Amino acid sequence: MKFFLCVVGMVMIVEGIPYFAFPEKMKLWVQKLLEMPEGALRKLGFVMMVTGLCLVYMGKG
Repeated sequence: MKFFLCVVGMVMIVEGIPYFAFPEKMKLWVQKLLEMPEGALRKLGFVMMVTGLCLVYMGKG
């Protein structure tokens, strides 16, 4: 459970950095995300999940 909480904490830190450092640009980026078709967002999400899975696999091995 400790490891899981550390991982979630690290994800939150990494995800929060752009919002803290570049709030104006993040607003523009979020607006662009809202304009993207759902299919493109699904593909992007899938690619990110597969990439994350590969990174976890490489990190464990």
